[in-house]
Amino acid sequence: MSKFTFVAALLVAALVCLASSERVSGAEYLTGIQWAEPAVIDPGPPGGPPSDAVVLFDGKDMSKWNNAEQWIVKDGYVEAAPGAPTTKDVFGDCQLHVEWASATEVKGTSQGRSNSGVFLMGIYEVQVLDSYDNKTYFDGQCGAIYKQHPPLVNACRKPGEWQTYDIIWKGPRFDADGKLVSPAFITVLHNGVVVQNNFQLLGDTPFNRPPEYKPHPDKGPISLQYHGNPVRFRNIWIRELQEVASERVSEPTVVK
Repeated sequence: MSKFTFVAALLVAALVCLASSERVSGAEYLTGIQWAEPAVIDPGPPGGPPSDAVVLFDGKDMSKWNNAEQWIVKDGYVEAAPGAPTTKDVFGDCQLHVEWASATEVKGTSQGRSNSGVFLMGIYEVQVLDSYDNKTYFDGQCGAIYKQHPPLVNACRKPGEWQTYDIIWKGPRFDADGKLVSPAFITVLHNGVVVQNNFQLLGDTPFNRPPEYKPHPDKGPISLQYHGNPVRFRNIWIRELQEVASERVSEPTVVK
């Protein structure tokens, strides 16, 4: 046994003894925070929806949306058509699940291949695009926060195959005077792969000007974009996220 290995073994043994002695002595750190019991939910089948989700599209109709009259519902999915479907309900911080598929027959290049978008609060866009073997500007490819941040990796499936977005959204906050208090943050999983990791948005996501924040309510609708390309959607659901209620009842302490 080398001298380094021997010293390392002694250090590990000392740490184990220290942890054991603390357990034997009964020492415990108490936060002083009284937490509400987390709600019990049914996570549902793979792909959801969980029992506490709001189902926005179940493959039958677009009754939860405005401006979706021309979108075509058939065979359990809805196909993009003129109009910009926007949810009738509004949401704040949330977990959003969207399944989508690009056209099976490849037509067009760059931004002209199954271009669409998912808009949080009707303002902030996660790009939908067939980026399988299709070059375009990186902050406009599939999984990008449009014109702000490219995806960490290109996780696109082949054209025509169903894909998933799981989006964790924390919206911006404004004070009573409309001043930005905290920016928006977003995490996106594309086909189960993290492509946006708690990215801090610079503002909205327009094509023709720099992003900026404009004051708006803490809740807004989910919107889908029609960009003139064939795109299908199915199994869309959302969960509003709220912190577990808590109350500080004492200062933090260590008791024995």
